[in-house]
Amino acid sequence: GAAGRSCGRGAVAVARAVGLAKQERASKRLLSVSKCVCGLCVITPLSSVGESRSAKVGQQLAIWPWVPQSAPSPSSPFARLKPSLHPLTRPPTMDDMDTGSNSGSASGDPIPRDFDEDEDDEVDDVDEVAQDVILSPLRGNGGGGVGVGGNGSGSHNPEDRGHHSGLSRMMMLGGTSDDLPTPMQMSPSTYLMGGDSMSVSKGRSKSGTPGSPVVSLVSGATDTAWANVAPTTKYEPSPKYLKEKCVCLNHFHSWTEQDQIDFVEDLLQGMCHHQHGTVNAFLKPMLQRDFISLLPKKGLDHVAENILSYLDAQSLCAAELVCTSWLRVISEGMLWKKLIERKVHTDSLWRGLAERRTWIKYLFIPKPGESHPDHSFYRRLYPSIIKDIETIENNWRCGKHNLQRINCRSENSKGVYCLQYDDNKIVSGLRDNTIKMWDRNSLSCLRVLNGHTGSVLCLQYDDKVIISGSSDSTVRVWDVASGEMVNTLIHHCEAVLHLRFYNGMMVTCSKDRSIAVWDMVSSTEINLRRVLVGHRAAVNVVDFDEKYIVSASGDRTIKVWNTSSCEFVRTLNGHKRGIACLQYLDRLIVSGSSDNTIRLWDIESGACLRVLEGHEELVRCIRFDSKRIVSGAYDGKIKVWDLAAALNPRAPSGTLCIRTLMEHSGRVFRLQFDEFQIVSSSHDDTILIWDFLNCSSVDGRSPSNPNSFHERRAH
Repeated sequence: GAAGRSCGRGAVAVARAVGLAKQERASKRLLSVSKCVCGLCVITPLSSVGESRSAKVGQQLAIWPWVPQSAPSPSSPFARLKPSLHPLTRPPTMDDMDTGSNSGSASGDPIPRDFDEDEDDEVDDVDEVAQDVILSPLRGNGGGGVGVGGNGSGSHNPEDRGHHSGLSRMMMLGGTSDDLPTPMQMSPSTYLMGGDSMSVSKGRSKSGTPGSPVVSLVSGATDTAWANVAPTTKYEPSPKYLKEKCVCLNHFHSWTEQDQIDFVEDLLQGMCHHQHGTVNAFLKPMLQRDFISLLPKKGLDHVAENILSYLDAQSLCAAELVCTSWLRVISEGMLWKKLIERKVHTDSLWRGLAERRTWIKYLFIPKPGESHPDHSFYRRLYPSIIKDIETIENNWRCGKHNLQRINCRSENSKGVYCLQYDDNKIVSGLRDNTIKMWDRNSLSCLRVLNGHTGSVLCLQYDDKVIISGSSDSTVRVWDVASGEMVNTLIHHCEAVLHLRFYNGMMVTCSKDRSIAVWDMVSSTEINLRRVLVGHRAAVNVVDFDEKYIVSASGDRTIKVWNTSSCEFVRTLNGHKRGIACLQYLDRLIVSGSSDNTIRLWDIESGACLRVLEGHEELVRCIRFDSKRIVSGAYDGKIKVWDLAAALNPRAPSGTLCIRTLMEHSGRVFRLQFDEFQIVSSSHDDTILIWDFLNCSSVDGRSPSNPNSFHERRAH
């Protein structure tokens, strides 16, 4: 039981010796006596100090199992223990041994009295020595074996053995000092380790007496083997126990449940530790309950399904492998379908993918007269969706996309200043004073809205109205369905550069340096609530939510206003030139400037969190979501940035830009994006659609297209 291993209840185990790094100091030191973790064995060096002088790094150790017998004889090496040593409290040290003359040693060298413990730092770790341990029977001191005396003399006298130096340093821990046995009273199991093969047997000397239990360790290969060959006896219950067992059980079963519990508690308190372990091992499997298998048997299938429906995909895969009962609950409960539906409800990426890949028709409640596929369909669909999502993320990072182009073909002047899109249409504002609506699939022009007398610089729409701002200083409201102009707002005295509306409120900003806050009752009733003044140059962009209104200006500042009271809150300073664009979401503001940089701000503290550099000209438009920032500039480039890395102050600047997209031949004026695409407009009179979803299929079949499953089944 060396190096933290147990001897295995009285059997001999293998000990690894500590090697001595300095051979010239071997004659002055002894290996420490170690105690087995079982508390019943002592591990000591087998070879004498004199022998250690010429020994190699591997040292021989002996492990003595505890076999309580009578007191040792005066000539026994165990009689040299000091009476003060209690064998169960600590292993023996040098002071506990008689360091007098050791006349029986093989070399005749005495044990040194001046053992210098300060030199222990020169002892090498045993792990640096590769050792291979092999077991073979020891035949005693004679017969060419490694005997306890170490001299190969073949002596079989126990008293003679007691005077050999190798045996004189073998100790026993356990019981009391009066119980220390003589070597002949030890367990008869004897083993020798060394060589390249292993055998285990009980060794005997030539005289037929049991050989002393010795473990010899020599240098060898890298592995260490150990064996536990202690004889085990089958437990036989005593007649007294058999006689009284039934009586006790009858009494026990006649008590109430609480009486039984009290009795067992008293019984356990009277047991020792290893008995507690046995009882625990017996009770552990009894306390385990497969509730998923038991609930359906009780008619509670819906409860089992509801419990397993909270599992994520990885846990659900593992649950399927537990047993057939769990698999049946998962399949009959359509839990993979429910997991996909939960993802679609909570994640915009899953929602958009379900709509674009058309497998949303297999979710939720089927239409009248239709039925949904079985459980196996959804079990196969889920990993294909995950693969699709991974492909999309990889396409964003690699810049792999399918490009579509809309040529606006303006007659008077070129330039698409603003745009917004959904799954069905793209609405754009042009420099030629018009608003054009484009079909999302065919890319054809659906409608042209005329009414502005200047360039359409900004717009936003919902399912009812389109609101646009122009260089003609007006804000106009259009009906989405008919395209008719239903309202005109005249307030600003110069070009309306940007606007935002949401939840019955609209904010517009102008080249006249003012910000106007409007209350929207209906498309025909929009009333001015407040005018915010504070910027010293044109206000280029505004954004807001329920808490703050944020504006950016050519005066290089970002100003924050309270949404409900319209009171000024703070100014964010940092950009070195005018600010052309920004977006505000939660606590984060991302702004782009004519100093060619992008800055990230904390709106609450006003601190600049990061500066992104990479564009070569004015950053004209910028958008971000939970994963990435996308920016467009007058250099004609669109850059994709890693938002998480940008918010990490330890991230190197070179790792922030994921990809640069270069297809526009002119300045990039406006862009929008979602999880699957970027839509951008430019001075080159084009609208580009960068599709990162439909560009990775090699065989023309989408990874998560459910039709592919039906095709496979058809084949």
